[in-house]
Amino acid sequence: MKEKITIIKVGGKIVEEQDSLAALLDRFSAIEGNKVLIHGGGRSATRMAERLGIESRMVGGRRITDSDTLQVVTMVYGGLVNKTIVAQLQARGVNALGLTGADCNIIKAHKRPVGEVDYGFVGDVDKADGLMLSRLIEQGIVPIVAPLTHDGNGNLLNTNADTMAAETAKALSAHYDTRLIYCFEFPGVMRNPDDADSLIPTITRESYRTLLADGIVSGGMVPKIDNAFNAIDNGVGEVIITRADAIDGIQGTHIIP
Repeated sequence: MKEKITIIKVGGKIVEEQDSLAALLDRFSAIEGNKVLIHGGGRSATRMAERLGIESRMVGGRRITDSDTLQVVTMVYGGLVNKTIVAQLQARGVNALGLTGADCNIIKAHKRPVGEVDYGFVGDVDKADGLMLSRLIEQGIVPIVAPLTHDGNGNLLNTNADTMAAETAKALSAHYDTRLIYCFEFPGVMRNPDDADSLIPTITRESYRTLLADGIVSGGMVPKIDNAFNAIDNGVGEVIITRADAIDGIQGTHIIP
C-alpha cells in the first residue's frame, strides 16, 4: 500500500498577508505525513514591478512576462515569497526546502507558443519529476515550490501555479496515494460568491458542463477545475477546492471523476 501525500496549492493573496500566511502555515505544519506546498505571489510581483517602474500587463487575468517582468517574478516568487515561507516553516519545526522547477530538474516546461497573444516567458509544463521529488520527501524534506519552471536550455519560465500543482500531483501519484488541495479565500466553488451558503459540495464532469453553460463557473476558476479533472484522470486520488483554513480536506468542493 502506498503512503499518503498531501499537496497544497495556495493562492497569492493568502501568502502575501502575514496573518493569513501564519494561519495557513500553522495548519500546513499540522498535516501528518508527507506533504508539498506550491504557492503563488502575483500581487507581490505586481507591487514590486511598480516600485521598479516596470509596467505589469495582464490579458484575461494572465500576466504578460517580458524579460524585465521575468526578473521581477523570479526575485519575488523564487526569492522573497518562497524563502519567507521556508523560514517560517523552519520556525515551526518543518524541514522545508524552497524550490523552483529548475532545481533538481523537478519541473520542465516549454515557452508558450505565440498565438493571438504573446505571453512572453511563460511556460507550459512538459513533465514533473515525481521520482526526484519522492527522493527528497523520503529524506524528510518538505518541498516548497515557487511557480517558476525551466526549459532545459538555461531559461526560466513563469508558470501557472495551479497547473504546477496538478502536474506535481500527477507525477507523485506513481509513488504515493495523492491528495491535491487547492486553497484560496472562498469555502470552495460558489454558486454566488456573495452568499456564504452557496457552496457547491461536489462537481462531476456532467455538472461542470452545466455550471459552465450557466456562467456559474467562469474566469480563473475554469483552469483550476480543468487542472483538477486532469489530475484525477492521471492517477491523483482526490482533488478538493477549499478555503485556506480548511486544508484538512473535509470541507470544500470535491472534484468527482
